Amino acid sequence: MTEFIAQLIAWLNIPMNALGRYLLAPTITHLPGWLSNTVISAVMGILLLIIFKYTSDQRAIGEIRDGIKADLLALKLFKDSVGLTFRLQGRLFRAAFYLLAYAVRPMLVMILPVSLVLSQMALWYQSQPLQPGERTIITMQLSGTATDPWPSVKMASLPGEVITGPVRIISQRRICWDVRINKSDEHNIVFDVNDQRLAKSIAVGEGFMPVSVMRPGCRWKDVLLNPLEKPFPPQSLVQGIDLVYPDRPGRAAGSDWWLVYFFIASMVFALLFKPFIKVRI
Repeated sequence: MTEFIAQLIAWLNIPMNALGRYLLAPTITHLPGWLSNTVISAVMGILLLIIFKYTSDQRAIGEIRDGIKADLLALKLFKDSVGLTFRLQGRLFRAAFYLLAYAVRPMLVMILPVSLVLSQMALWYQSQPLQPGERTIITMQLSGTATDPWPSVKMASLPGEVITGPVRIISQRRICWDVRINKSDEHNIVFDVNDQRLAKSIAVGEGFMPVSVMRPGCRWKDVLLNPLEKPFPPQSLVQGIDLVYPDRPGRAAGSDWWLVYFFIASMVFALLFKPFIKVRI
């Protein structure tokens, strides 16, 4: 089941990568980080608001909202009646629960597309590319157990030089290299594993570039979080190749902070456009 989910996400990543290349890339590369994230957040906030409108029971939500307003007004008018106050408060809690229940279906509809879009945005905002001459650690994860035979692994092509490695971590079935990358651009590092050529992308340069931290194996979580490169099949000797990239500075478009900014900005724009779209939440 896990492998099926990973394969399904890998298929979905193909059109999402095209979306990122033709829609996200022009916005992110031509605008300052804070502005590009703001534009994307605004568009996503409005789109999610429209999805919520057409996947939720707007009539029922409207009736509950009207009931809440009536109960709040009654609390002000009859605040001296202790028994009525407790009954109204109970109705308010029950109404809040119903609103939450009516939001479940839209959330289930939105969770997958939102996750796929966020994984595309993470390629640009979560890490920054290496600088020419900067060192990094490359780690290859092999399948099997510590007692299994080790395959023949060589680094066939590298846009730089190996400082240290390969270093084998026997207990974890990992091979590590400390390398220095010399050339700016998007490159492929090519490995020879038992005479089979395997590639891993690497981003080197200034500004915003799509950065793929890992070429994943068959774990669905890794495939979702690393959409740019084709995952290794379950029967592959290699089940992951990752690189260490530096964090991107900044609050609106920096590592981890970009996600907080996205959620805040998208909610703000959704609230601003809610009266125009005529949706009840």
